[in-house]
Formats: sequence, structure tokens, C-alpha cells
Amino acid sequence: MPLEIHDLGLIDYESAWKLQDEYAAEIAEGTRPPTLLLLEHPHVYTFGRKGNAANLLWSEEQLKQRGVSIHWVDRGGDVTYHGPGQLVGYPLLPLTPLPLSLWERGWDEGKSDYIGYIRKLEGALIGVLMKYGIASGQIPGKTGVWIQPDVHSRCASRRCKPEDRQKPAKIAAIGVKVDARGVTRHGFALNVNPDMEYWEGIIPCGLSEPVVSLADLLDPVPAMEDIKAKVGGEFRAIFESMLA
Repeated sequence: MPLEIHDLGLIDYESAWKLQDEYAAEIAEGTRPPTLLLLEHPHVYTFGRKGNAANLLWSEEQLKQRGVSIHWVDRGGDVTYHGPGQLVGYPLLPLTPLPLSLWERGWDEGKSDYIGYIRKLEGALIGVLMKYGIASGQIPGKTGVWIQPDVHSRCASRRCKPEDRQKPAKIAAIGVKVDARGVTRHGFALNVNPDMEYWEGIIPCGLSEPVVSLADLLDPVPAMEDIKAKVGGEFRAIFESMLA
């Protein structure tokens, strides 16, 4: 089944969230093909279903000064940051719905078969990074895409503390929702060239690991349009066969 890709450019979080709901309903009805939305957001912190307000470190005044909005949303995971220079992708894909009995008990993405979908998201991003010569991978028990210390410790960034250089660094965050009709929402955020200071305002996903971007690893930084093209290619290669 062909995957339709839309480039939304810079769009506010709430508008993109509503658009996901609209498109997902059409996909469930069979009036829209599977769709991948690629975009950037203005500065925003979002908290998922496991969100902990204690992981927000900046005060209301600091948030106002830096132009950060906050949304509590229906994806998995805790708190993450989105902002300009970060490629956000929202795959809206029809997967096999869970039995109603599981929805009545409440879905835990760590315990359902949908964990395979998350692994495929990670795999697509790992494939994109590989095209730029960057070795990345998964960490058992954690969600996202990670750069090993022997790679990111050589980066030009001065943000890393000495102890951080001994830990894997996250380059892409993932948080998803799969609704009762089996259609996915939310997705991934790949750090291309964002203002990394905004991660100082949160404990990302409630974890202490460092965060890294493509700008920390590559000079020059690939153009966002080139990255979008490679992401689209990887997603078509992985998901179109799955959706056939």
C-alpha cells in the first residue's frame, strides 16, 4: 500500500495534533492512504501518558522568556522537547487493532505486540543516520535511537559534561499512540540542528542520558530537505511492504 508523505514545514503543535486526529479517522474509514507527516514545531515541551511534572525544570517565567508552550498529550512516554531545527515525523499507519479486552484494561506499549512497530520506527531512523555515515542503535529496555560514547564523545559540542562522554547519547526520541481502530499517531523527533539549550529545561523522558544532534556530529550539517527525503525513502522501504 503506497505511503503518502506531506511536508508541513513549521506548524504549531496543537494544529498538527488535530490534523493527526482528522487524518487518522479518514485512514480508519479507508478514505485516505497511510500517511507520514514531516514537520518542525515552534518551541514546545510535551508530556506523554507517563509524564511527570517534576521533570520540568524551568519556571513559568523562564518558559515565557524562551517562548515555550506545554502540552499534555495521549502518546506514550514522559516529557520531550520539540523545536525549530528538529525533524518531527508523525506516521499515521493502519495496524491490526488490539482486541477490545486489551483496550478496556489499558494499553501498555511495552507489553503489546505494537512494540514491534516502535522497533521499526527506530530501524528507519538508524537507516537514515547510516546514510550519513553515523553509527547508531537501540538500547534494550529503552525507546529511541542512540549514539555510542565512542562516536558522540568526539563531537565539537561543549555541552557534554565529562561523565556524559561515557554514556550513550539520544539523537532521536520516539513516543506513539495506537488508537482502538489500530491507527498510529505521534511518532519520532530527530535532532538535526536545534538549539540544544532547550533540553536544559527538562529531564528528557525522565532519563539522565545526554542528548546529541546531527550538528554535533557532522560539519556541514545536512540540509533539512535532504534529511526529509532520506526519511521518506526509509519509511517507504520499511512500511509499504508491511502495509501491503
